[in-house]
Amino acid sequence: MIYTAFILGLLGSFHCVGMCGPIAFLLPLDRKSRTVRWGQLVSYHSGRLFTYATIGMMLGYIGRGAHLFGFQQYISIGVGIIMIATVVLPSKFLKRFSITKPVYLLIGKVKSSLSQQLKKRGYENFFMMGFLNGFLPCGLVYMAVFASVAMNSVSASGIYMLMFGLGTIPMMTTAIYLGNFLTGQVKKRVIKMIPVVVVVIGALFVLRGLGLDIPYVSPSENVTVEQVSSQYKCH
Repeated sequence: MIYTAFILGLLGSFHCVGMCGPIAFLLPLDRKSRTVRWGQLVSYHSGRLFTYATIGMMLGYIGRGAHLFGFQQYISIGVGIIMIATVVLPSKFLKRFSITKPVYLLIGKVKSSLSQQLKKRGYENFFMMGFLNGFLPCGLVYMAVFASVAMNSVSASGIYMLMFGLGTIPMMTTAIYLGNFLTGQVKKRVIKMIPVVVVVIGALFVLRGLGLDIPYVSPSENVTVEQVSSQYKCH
């Protein structure tokens, strides 16, 4: 299931360009040295990846606890239903459950810190820009976070979010170099595909939780129990 994170990040990055594009366009990249410029980009993306992976690992403890107590499949089904519901249910209904309202104050501080970092050009400043950027509210990041909880270990949750971040890099880097070139039909078509991809990934999580004994897609609960038991045999 980890591969779904990269797909979500790759297609979702068209949406990310619209949301985080202004920040990307304002990055104070060095225009004289290609080496320095690429170093700055690597630092920026490393900061974002670090944030995503850290969030994934922190929430991974929830998934790990659920796995140990046998609730992993129920969480997988719940995550899948939430992902599908965000696409199917009317936006007015979803606004009642907005998770951004309690953290508006924190977001304001993040934006303030980010604006301060945009005035500097050191590698450490670009890392901080990416690090702070990773905390800005984004619906697709929320989807990836929900999905990461359904992983069965802390490391798997971290890797899931890391793969999501890696998927966003190609388009975000292109946007940084070429600005608003994605304003035509291509961008609109890909953005229209995002809800479909979210529903498909949500369905995969539901299937995974149902344990229908479908190889790679929906392994049976018995197989999972046998695999766990074989790792913890008493001697």
